[in-house]
Order: sequence, then structure tokens, then C-alpha cells
Amino acid sequence: MQPVTTGLDNFRQSPPHFVGRRRLGLLCNPASINSTFVHARELIDQSFPGRLTALFAPQHGFFADKQDNMIESDDGVDDTVTRPIFSLYGKTRKPTEAMMAAIDILLVDLQDVGARVYTFIYTLSHCMEAAKQFGKKVVVLDRPNPIGGIRIEGNILEPEFASFVGRYPIPMRHGLTIGEMATLFNDHFGIGCDLTVIPMTGWQRKMDFTATGLPWVPPSPNLPTAASTLVYPGQVIWEGTNVSEARGTALPFEMMGAPYLDAKEILAKLEPEVTRGAILRRVTFEPTSNKWQGETCQGFQIHVTDRRQYRPYRLSLRMLQLIMALYPNDFAYKQPPYEYEHKKLPLDLIVGSRIVRRALETQTPFEDLERSWQPQLEQYQKLHRRFHLYLD
Repeated sequence: MQPVTTGLDNFRQSPPHFVGRRRLGLLCNPASINSTFVHARELIDQSFPGRLTALFAPQHGFFADKQDNMIESDDGVDDTVTRPIFSLYGKTRKPTEAMMAAIDILLVDLQDVGARVYTFIYTLSHCMEAAKQFGKKVVVLDRPNPIGGIRIEGNILEPEFASFVGRYPIPMRHGLTIGEMATLFNDHFGIGCDLTVIPMTGWQRKMDFTATGLPWVPPSPNLPTAASTLVYPGQVIWEGTNVSEARGTALPFEMMGAPYLDAKEILAKLEPEVTRGAILRRVTFEPTSNKWQGETCQGFQIHVTDRRQYRPYRLSLRMLQLIMALYPNDFAYKQPPYEYEHKKLPLDLIVGSRIVRRALETQTPFEDLERSWQPQLEQYQKLHRRFHLYLD
């Protein structure tokens, strides 16, 4: 199988006619590379000499050095191509008129991870809104959805819980590439900016990242491997609780745990349907930072054995429901603030629903909970197919 060619390489090989002599901005981070690890800012600067006038950075910073939520980055200057860097996770999350004045076209080359809560797609949406407002063009250089583009999973976000970890009513596992998502935002959700998506060649919806032939560079500090993206759409829910998502270890999101858990007890109660496609290996770990720093945690590492059967959101939500029932005196929710929301529970923002959280608390049969969101999920399934750029 031929390796996938990204939108970045296709853009450079066949520059669209509209580029002309226009000034270019680039929204990127360390994962914005080609197949030989050369960064997009260098490639764009080489291909369009003197035209790259500004760089923009999403959450975690231009160098992806900021570890956690609500740790902001400052503006700066890149010493490789000597261009200003505007942080879109600092004083503002939407480009200002002054930032946009430096460019005519904003190129977006970000590696998304396929989950509703991952903020890069919302940084993109804010950039699209700013482009509409200030008369600029947006060009998305498409990249793979690392967990594939066939399966979707989870409840649809309720408008009441819109935030920077969920601006639009989509499911937790959304099944689109970042280019497809941009078109969904623009056409269906009404941003209406001047948008072009430069598609990949060779990518198929059935592919996970390991099948693409592309190198993996962490798009954020706690997704160090492509394997970590497979579990992320479920394991991210622990951010809203006092259960560790294993930040401060070598396997963030692949592991979870807390000092008060009995992994053997949890495993005995997990239904085979819930664990299908994965092995939960009991582990003990001690985070060096973040929740439970320096304390011994009991929990699991999730080993995905069949990604076609594995349902990350289902597994992690069911584990959360069991933990609520088994350890009511120890389990606790993380309290606000979370991603610039100062009143609502972080877990409600992450799952996008107070109804889901209350169903977990009241021990609603899990199959009934999943059944409750199926009609909306089926509607989304029909909607998102309209924006597919690649074959099933």
C-alpha cells in the first residue's frame, strides 16, 4: 500500500492558483511535518519565499510544551524562519484583527485526534470566524483522523454545555478528518468563510494512523504515541474526576487509576460486551505530576487488540459508572474552572451532557443509556457522510 500524502505535501506540489502573491499565515505545531520530519513552516517558507508572514499556535503552544488545560502560551518569535508567533491559547482564543492584518490566507496544518473534546478543531473554528469577519481566506491542509473515519460513538453534545472542549453538537468520536470537520463547521453550522480544503491522497476511512505510513509526532504532550489516540475518546473523561488519566507517567490516557481503586473488583464487574476489542491489564503507577502526584495508584492499562470492535467511550464511561457505585466515599468530580468555564462541572463539559452524568450517578442500566442517544447519533451519521472527502 502506498503511504498517504498529506494536504501539506499536495499543497506544495500543486499550489492553487488563488495563492498568487498573497501573504500566508500558518497555524501549526510540532506535528505539522512531512514524511521526512521537515516542519511545515520551513517547507512553506521554501516553497513561497518571502510570503510566510505570521505563525499561529493552538493549545499547548507552538512547541507543544505546555502540559495541561488552561496553561497559556505567550506570543513570540520563531527562530527558525524568524516570523512572529501569535498564541491562540493565551490572551485570546480567536485571532484579533491585528493578527489577521499580517496575512491574506491562513494555512491550517494541525493533526487532530478524532475526539470532540480535542481543542484544535475549535481553534480552527475561531480562525474561520475571524477570517469571515476580516475578509481573509482559510486553507486547511488535511491530515488523517488517527483513529479512522468509519466509526462514530457517543452522545451528541447538548447546546447548554458548549465550551472550548465542545462548540458544536457532534459525538465524542466524530469520524471526520480536520478538513472534513472544517467543511461541516463552515457549511452546516454556518460560519460561511472563504474556505478551501487541500485533501490527502491515499487515505482511506478504514485506516488508523499506523496504516498511513506517516511518522507520528505528538500533537500535544500527553498523546505521545498513535496508540494513545485510540483510547483518548474514552479516557479523556477522567479529566473531569479525581481518577488519574495517568498524566505524569509514560503512558498518559493509556492508563487510568487512583489510590482508592481495587482493579480486580472493577474487572470482575465489567461486562464482556464493554471490554470487547481490548485487554485491561492491571497496573500500579505513581504519577510524578498532576493528580495523585507521588501516590501509588491502582488501575489499568488499556491494550487495544481489535480496534474494529473496541469502543473507547463505552468502556471508559462504564468504568466510571462502576467506580461511582463501588467507591462513593472516595470518588469525586473535578471542580471548575475547566477550559475557561467557571461554573459548570468539568465532567458535564467533557461528556457534553448533564443527563449522561446523572444517568451514571443513578446507575441507569448502561445499555439503556447508550440506547437513549442512538436516534441523535444516527442523525449525525447521515449528516457527517455529506462531508466525506474520502471513500469508506
